Amino acid sequence: MLKKALLAATALFALVGHVQAEDLKEFRVGIMGGENEADRLRNYQCVGDHLKTALGFEKVSFFPAADYDGVIQGLLGGTLDYAELGASGFAKIYLAKADAVEPILTTVQKDGSTGYHSIMVARKDSGITKIEDLKGKKLGFADPDSTSGYLIPLVTLPETIGGPVKEFFAETGFGGGHENLVLEVLKGTFDAGTTFGSGVGEWKDGYTSGNLHKMVEKGILDMNDLVELWKSPLIPNGPIVVRASMDADMKTKFKQFMLDLPKTDAACFAAIMGGDFKGFTEVNVDFYKPVIDARKATIGG
Repeated sequence: MLKKALLAATALFALVGHVQAEDLKEFRVGIMGGENEADRLRNYQCVGDHLKTALGFEKVSFFPAADYDGVIQGLLGGTLDYAELGASGFAKIYLAKADAVEPILTTVQKDGSTGYHSIMVARKDSGITKIEDLKGKKLGFADPDSTSGYLIPLVTLPETIGGPVKEFFAETGFGGGHENLVLEVLKGTFDAGTTFGSGVGEWKDGYTSGNLHKMVEKGILDMNDLVELWKSPLIPNGPIVVRASMDADMKTKFKQFMLDLPKTDAACFAAIMGGDFKGFTEVNVDFYKPVIDARKATIGG
């Protein structure tokens, strides 16, 4: 009887191992919402090509979500293997299921920092030149799960404006991702909006990285049309995360592949990360604890 049970357990283990090996034939990449889907897919295509060559995957599938939560739910459900998240998006996953994903890397800015800023912008011709001018006006946020586009302004703006966001502004709303938010500010839907950038480099370039930089690079934004009203304290750069249940050897290989990417294909690295960075550095959950705590205290899971 014991022998039969052991044989059954061995067969089951072999079957599970076989399924996991089969699963590794496909690598599933989640791509956060926030800019045009065609642009996101084009930027990530180089990663798919490299993953097939370097790690031997037969298929690399891309899942561009309409918003941040689409990728978050895919990671929580175990249907994605890798994604780049904002710190608040990671916090949402961690608070819901701490062992769903593992943060392994984050980007290093050109000045050596591992952070970026929430940046509030308004139309230059609006007559709004400072944050005090927004009293009683309409503010746009990027996405409910965005760190720079929602959580950090919600937490840090009150010190600047002298009270809660909802009391200072007549109305707030969401722009449907960072790129669309800036376009809505330019259209006049919002008097101002919160997006993100490195805060390093030239204003005319939209800084060295971030949403403003990507929009300038694509030719859909002239920074002369905007004015900066507020810049947050430094925010931890978002993590590259992998499915926690991924095979340990594959995790190691994938992490090394990403660490090498700035040298093996600098153009691909810049395309997927949205600007000019020095490279990646290793991180773990501890790096994001302040954001996790801020999200839990402010907007919950």
